This record gives sequence, structure tokens and C-alpha cells, in this order.
Amino acid sequence: MESNIHNFHKMSINERLQKLMEFSNLTDDDINKLSSWVMPMETADHIIENVVSRIYLPMGIATNFLINGRDYLIPMAIEEPSVVAACSNGARIARAGGGFTAYASEPMMYGQIQIVDINDPELARINIMRNKARILEMANTRSSTLKSLGAGAKDLEIKIFDDMMIIYLKIDVQEAMGANIINTMCEYVSPFIEEITKGSVILRIMSNLTPLRMAYARAVFPKDLIGERTVDNIIYAYKFAEHDVFRAATHNKGIMNGIDAVLLATLNDFRAQEANAHAYASLNGYKPLTRYYKNENGDLVGSIEIPVAIGTVGGTTRSSEISRIAMKILNVENARDLSCVLASVGLSQNFAALRALADEGIQRGHMKLHARNVAIAAGATGDDIDKIADKMIRENKISITRAMEILKGD
Repeated sequence: MESNIHNFHKMSINERLQKLMEFSNLTDDDINKLSSWVMPMETADHIIENVVSRIYLPMGIATNFLINGRDYLIPMAIEEPSVVAACSNGARIARAGGGFTAYASEPMMYGQIQIVDINDPELARINIMRNKARILEMANTRSSTLKSLGAGAKDLEIKIFDDMMIIYLKIDVQEAMGANIINTMCEYVSPFIEEITKGSVILRIMSNLTPLRMAYARAVFPKDLIGERTVDNIIYAYKFAEHDVFRAATHNKGIMNGIDAVLLATLNDFRAQEANAHAYASLNGYKPLTRYYKNENGDLVGSIEIPVAIGTVGGTTRSSEISRIAMKILNVENARDLSCVLASVGLSQNFAALRALADEGIQRGHMKLHARNVAIAAGATGDDIDKIADKMIRENKISITRAMEILKGD
């Protein structure tokens, strides 16, 4: 079954669930949980502190994704209207150009150890290098799983900054996001590092910037589907972001709209990914994470280069039945596959936003979808939601005040 499901957005919720069941081989129990499962308060109380309730986000499905020749349906949890629709539409156009080609590098990350009060930094550096093998061996005693896979701590680098030294441990974390094992390794080797440097260790922690753990995606958006003028306008919009940090911030926010929504659906750490992406964008002055150009046929080519640190094991993904099912829907084989999906989603989301901006403006489509939220906020229920939204759209007056007036019979 392919992911380009005709009129998916026009189906009833039950019809969508049936299509999802067929595509992802979900069980009746999975479908029932998608419709009705609520995280028990006891579970919530074990995940974070001082629990008093739970908050819910709508989870939708982005369709049309073809990544490395394979069809995907993408679960996305988000409160903002138009994101899922835009992402699906971007993937539909990319599909006509052959879909997304994506790649993710090895899951290598940095742990950092900060050392101060060193009387002889150069001697300390030499002693660290002389003991590098022992430091890596000590670190790798903290995870028998990584060690058995030939992964774990692989190398280290040393940098000296005025009155302190930083050791960068390079750690292959395989299928994990990596935070817990990296922090454990850094803490475990710190007493030995203090001993051989005669200094004092302060911070021992992972870095959320992962320039060694990258994801890439590329797609062709045919000019016949979007128009030659739109191709040129999107390239102009990209160049705007290249030269202006204010525009670049909004450009990259559009990328993260899609990526964060997938991370939320799977209960991965979207805050870490936000920090990662924006820090990477800032390495040489804040820049857009995507780029666009024309190929020899005049079609638009888009690409993304983004650091991604996510896991398919550990964390809280398995604490939620909905997130477990979201991972089942994605059906990724490993963390690198999930990284490829995220990069493709980010590119699709960004293309869709730029197309709207460069063509009819962002508000036209967004406000149509937003009108329903406004109607609900005004107190509308059932069939009245769409009736009030449609009337506000026709009038081009989308506000809670106008929705309340219509609801009262005006």
C-alpha cells in the first residue's frame, strides 16, 4: 500500500483509522488505543515530578511520503493548524519528482569534561593523551550493550581555553538518543582525569550539538506542478534567509514545525533537537538549514543538512501507548532511518511554507484552517464549528468576536 492516500483529509476519523490499520498492520487493540487511550495518572507521576494532570495534543498523519524508495505515513502531534496539511502537500509534490533521497551518518556524539585549576596545561594535555586508551576503556565499562556492539567511546579531543581545559569524548550511542550513557561515562572517568591532570573537574555532561550525527535529504519539486515563477520566488525566499538572520530564524522555525511534531508524537526530546538544529545553524553566522536551486530542467531542487540526535530505544517513548503506536506506524528499522524521516519531513515542511509565502501568502491557507479553532474557542460544537468557520472565511473576518456573533444568530 502506498502513502499517497486519495482524499485522506476528507475521510472520517474512523475511515482514516482503517486506512492506517491497513498501511501499518495495526491491531484492533492499537486502533482502539489511538482513539481512546489516556495515560494513567500513576504513569504520569512516575515520568515527571509534582504531577496534577496530563495535557493532550492532536495527532495527525502526514501522507504521501516516499523516502529512499519506501512509503511512509508520518505521525505528527502539534497544536498549530495547517502544519500536517502543508507537510503532506510538500511530500505529494516531492513524490512527483521521485520522492526524498535521504542519508543519516553514524550516531556519534560528544560528551564534555571541564577541568579547571590546572597548574601546567601542556603537561596535563600530554598525560591525558598518554592515558587515552585507559580513559576510553574505563568509559566503555559503563555499557556492556554498546561494548558488545563495538560501539561506545571511540576517541577524545582536548581544547585549552585560558584557565580551563575541555575534553571531548566521542561516543557512538547506536540506537539511543545518548544522554544518559554519555553523562554516565563522563562522570565515571572524571576522578581519573583529575588524578592525571592535577586539576578539578567541574562539568561532566553530553553536548546537545551533534555535528558528527547528521541527517541529509534532497527532493525535486517539478516546475510543472508549482509553476516556473514559484520556483524563482522560492529561490529568492531562500536567498533572503541566507542574507538576513531575522528571516533565517523564521525559515528554520518552519523546518522545526514538522520535525518537532514527529518528535512529540514519538515522545523524543524535541527541546534537545531545537537546541541542536539552531546551534548548528549558527556555527558560521546563523543560516538556513535548507537550500534551493534549479536543476538543468528548471525544476526546483531542495536539500536539508541538519544534526539529529534521537533514539528508538530508552527514554519515555515506551511510556505512552500512543507513542509506541506512532513508532509502529513509522516502522523504522533503526535510529538512522528515523533521522532520514525527520530530515525529509523538515524539508517538506519548509518547502510547503516557502511555496505558500512565495505564491499566495502564508495567511490564506493557514487562516482557513485556523478558523475552526476560533469557532471552537467561541463555544461552537458539532456541525456549528464548520458552519461558523466557513462563514468567517467568506466574510474574511476570522475572530472570536465574530464567531460569537454568528453563534448567537447574527
